[in-house]
Amino acid sequence: MGFDKVRMGKILRELRGDRSLADVAKKVGVSASAMSMYESGDRVPRDQVKLALAEYYDRPVSFIFFGEESH
Repeated sequence: MGFDKVRMGKILRELRGDRSLADVAKKVGVSASAMSMYESGDRVPRDQVKLALAEYYDRPVSFIFFGEESH
């Protein structure tokens, strides 16, 4: 399965749940506007941010950014 920005944004929005955009952004070290762009699929985070998001949400990078189920 290849990279899909729309899928990435949907997964990020679902993982955020009831948390505020600003809170998640602060925890992973980006601006709220950057986080919003990731969730809308308008921007792809750099690798360091991908790792921070995966750690914050306790999900594999491959799940968040490629939609791959973990085995």
